[in-house]
Amino acid sequence: MNEAVRVPAARVSLSTASAYPESCAATFEMASRLGYDGIEIMVWTDPVSQDPAALQRLSEHHDLPIVAIHAPTLLVTQRVWGADPWPKLDRACEVAAAVGAGTVVVHPPFRWQRDYARGFEAGIRDLEGRTGLLLAVENMFPWRARNREIQAYLPGWDPVGFDYDHVTLDLSHTATAGSDALAMAEALGDRLVHLHLADGLGSAKDEHLVPGRGSQPCAEVLERLAARGWGGNVVVEVSTRRVRDRIDRETDFAEALAFARLNLAASAGAGT
Repeated sequence: MNEAVRVPAARVSLSTASAYPESCAATFEMASRLGYDGIEIMVWTDPVSQDPAALQRLSEHHDLPIVAIHAPTLLVTQRVWGADPWPKLDRACEVAAAVGAGTVVVHPPFRWQRDYARGFEAGIRDLEGRTGLLLAVENMFPWRARNREIQAYLPGWDPVGFDYDHVTLDLSHTATAGSDALAMAEALGDRLVHLHLADGLGSAKDEHLVPGRGSQPCAEVLERLAARGWGGNVVVEVSTRRVRDRIDRETDFAEALAFARLNLAASAGAGT
């Protein structure tokens, strides 16, 4: 007897980081044409990524909601909106509220940001309470150099044991860290609200491969989330900076979207 297919609650969105070095505007155009459900904005040097009015115009023009704002807390965005991390998070929350995004993605502090790290857990909780937004702290990984591991993040790169109400699970970062992605997803439970869908082969480099091209259990993670009726955001965050042209970039985006749709389509009896 054939089982009915259940349409998953989770939306599949595209991160503007995936289109680098192309612009936010180009990402909206490609996502709309390919059939994505929304957009995550990586705040960086592209002026549009920092301008809520411009982002809102793009969202309305392409009829694509902005589901998340990724705060400029990467190593390469340390000077975007100044060097002080808390005002950067405040501003990211302001942009999220202005464009109707319910989630702000945040990296944990670097080791040299000791004052920021000391109050990070409590500060994230306070900011969520003040804004009503989900601040989803992302899993990271130890840095490796000459066969040595460097613990680059405080209070740590693995969010499971810390006091965060909401977490982003990045499947390229689990590859780089050598983490068990399925175990992490299970351990996080309802705290997992945001998924960066990518892949990796476990090298020291954060690869952000198209899902299915690496060693991570991308399909299994999506299937398990769908089976439990998970309603968070699935965001394709892959690296296409080395592709030859726009055609190859869109091909990668289409493949990633098809992978997500297929593996989110859980059968009616899944998980029971």
